[in-house]
Amino acid sequence: MDLINLYFWSMEFLKELNSNQMDAATHVEGPMMVIAGAGSGKTKVLTSRIAFLIEKGVDAFQILALTFTNKAAREMKNRIAHVVGDAEARNVTMGTFHSVFARILRHHADKLGYPSNFTIYDSQDSKSLIKTIVKEMGLDDKIYKPGVVLSRISSAKNNLISAEQYEQNTEIVAEDRMSAKPQLYLIYKQYEMRCFKASAMDFDDLLFKTNLLLRDHPDVLQYYQHRFRFILVDEYQDTNYSQYLIVKKLAAVHENLCVVGDDAQSIYAFRGASIENILNFKNDYPDFRLFKLEQNYRSTKNIVDAANSVIENNKNQIKKTVWTQNDTGNKIKVMRTLTDNEEGRWVSNSIHDNKHAEEIDYSGFAILYRTNAQSRAFEEALRKLNVPYKIYGGLSFYQRKEIKDIIAYFRLICNPNDEEAFKRVINFPKRGIGDTTIDTLFVASQNYQVSVWELIEHFNQYPVNINSGARTKIEQFVMMINRYRGQLETHGASDIAEEITRSSGISNLLYQDKSPEGVARHENIQELLAGIKEFSMSGEDGELRTMSDFLLDVALLTDVDKDKDQDTPKVSLMTIHASKGLEFPHVYIVGLEENLFPSQMAIHSRADLEEERRLFYVALTRAEKRCTLSYSMCRYLYGRPATSEPSRFIQEIDPTFLELEMSTPTEKGRSLNLSRPIIGSIGLSSHSNFKPTDKVKPLNNHLRKNEEIKVGHVVMHEKFGKGKVLSFEGGGSDKKVKIYFTGNGEKTLLLKFAKLDLVD
Repeated sequence: MDLINLYFWSMEFLKELNSNQMDAATHVEGPMMVIAGAGSGKTKVLTSRIAFLIEKGVDAFQILALTFTNKAAREMKNRIAHVVGDAEARNVTMGTFHSVFARILRHHADKLGYPSNFTIYDSQDSKSLIKTIVKEMGLDDKIYKPGVVLSRISSAKNNLISAEQYEQNTEIVAEDRMSAKPQLYLIYKQYEMRCFKASAMDFDDLLFKTNLLLRDHPDVLQYYQHRFRFILVDEYQDTNYSQYLIVKKLAAVHENLCVVGDDAQSIYAFRGASIENILNFKNDYPDFRLFKLEQNYRSTKNIVDAANSVIENNKNQIKKTVWTQNDTGNKIKVMRTLTDNEEGRWVSNSIHDNKHAEEIDYSGFAILYRTNAQSRAFEEALRKLNVPYKIYGGLSFYQRKEIKDIIAYFRLICNPNDEEAFKRVINFPKRGIGDTTIDTLFVASQNYQVSVWELIEHFNQYPVNINSGARTKIEQFVMMINRYRGQLETHGASDIAEEITRSSGISNLLYQDKSPEGVARHENIQELLAGIKEFSMSGEDGELRTMSDFLLDVALLTDVDKDKDQDTPKVSLMTIHASKGLEFPHVYIVGLEENLFPSQMAIHSRADLEEERRLFYVALTRAEKRCTLSYSMCRYLYGRPATSEPSRFIQEIDPTFLELEMSTPTEKGRSLNLSRPIIGSIGLSSHSNFKPTDKVKPLNNHLRKNEEIKVGHVVMHEKFGKGKVLSFEGGGSDKKVKIYFTGNGEKTLLLKFAKLDLVD
């Protein structure tokens, strides 16, 4: 062993790496890209590289590591601390793009005309402000929907297009006119002006304003270029143009840039992520070093090989061959059901049975779907079996009304110009200040070109036409808020939070509500206070952690961090997008039907279809031991049943890795020919092996020949068996038939989907 390798192996933490991981972790100078296949240990490589740099004498203050979740940043920092110690680990600048640059903006806010304690608006705040602007402009809120408008503004900011540039861009304005939203540029201008007046930035501003800061203030850019000698970026395939440009500027001096990612897992184009950032890295840095991590440590061989067989259909990719030394494992089960409700029941029963058979807890199971709307059937079925579950992407702890109300108080005392916080708390708890009075205040603030807080704090300077009773109540509110504000410099976050909750009357209001919902809300407030106390005590060297610190921490929580109800093991239900970065022993990928997954909107261009295929690849590679795919032949869309056919992605899996199963009694356990195309063998030939004991007259075209069935006829149904037709109701495509089935009782079926066979 040569001296260099001997030196490397003297570092204990490097002994856990395979040769490819070792090469990537110990490469020091110059630009480098690590293509990390699913489950290949990229976090271990990132943390080992940071620890290696510090052990080689690089100052931890000179290292910047950017992630996409706080959870990933915490995990990396903990691993680094284990090697180099807590003190050095704390000196590494590490966190999400938004959290790192929010703190930089706090430090240099004055250069952009903001106070250092600016508020960070979440999407609810932004939509509320847009709704107000649309109303004030007299526009139709059914056309200018807040979510749609915010998405358009967000896209502009992520492409570094300001409100002024947006207005001057004839192509963008023409697109808005074609979509019947010609005033969108005016809303964007008003939105920006109102955010600035409220001393607020939205989430996209944290990157947009950072770009402005680095562009317009060369001294700031040079400072950070020289401070951050080594830059590491995780999940580089998920970066957008704004993030790409920040990284490129910061790395321009030293070019010690290490990007880690997997083009096969680029799934966020709808958020503005650009797969070209990773595919074109070689163009920005021609002398870069490429490292590939191809050994999967997570999944069984069947799952890894199945995923490979799917993703190889993508043309636009960096070629690699992911492999594993893990066990071969079970084949991937493909389940066909008749309806989406039956799909929900089958998956839930499977989870219930596997949980008890394998003696594992429910946290080992995940149900992944393409859209949130699909969760209903699984929720209903899981509840009936008393199986605990958690929906990710649902209402998080910090989005619950009572929590947002309390936090609005916190925001207002830190930044009294925060108009969205003001609107939440001015009359909560109720203090007799009505909507008409509040509207009058906002109109007056617009006329005087001051914030609402400036207006009510100096009523004598800004005459407003409101009655004396309302004026007195507003003045009392101002005194209360100013009393809280007076404590900001001398009290920690926990003390102020408890004082506000008690003296504002919120705690007492919720305590008096003894309904189950009221009790839950009061418990949530107590949980919040406990969390703030824990936060206050976590400062370094006994440092007092302020309310402003807490608000920044909460504002920058990512979705994975927001759930505070994680004590009881639960089945995880989530979209595939939300599952990125997670792993489970048992994974169910449901709703695998054409026009659902892949999405109907994605099948008209190669780029969109390849992103859908990457999304399916991500779903498959979440599974450690078992993966099950399911689809239904009939799904309710927009309240009406529609026939479905299996997703092309099932057919793209090498059938060697599949085991097909039917949910109906007549088909269960039947052997299928996997060498034939799956769509042909199970999607369109539902009666190919149907052998009932009674003599059957087959109806090959059910939609046309069901009209032969009359009241009194004996029929055979593939799931419910033999039955007698009792009656019909309705007509046309909505015609229903009522049948009494022996052993299954009376059923009402939609005739066009019933697939009945007449029995002689």
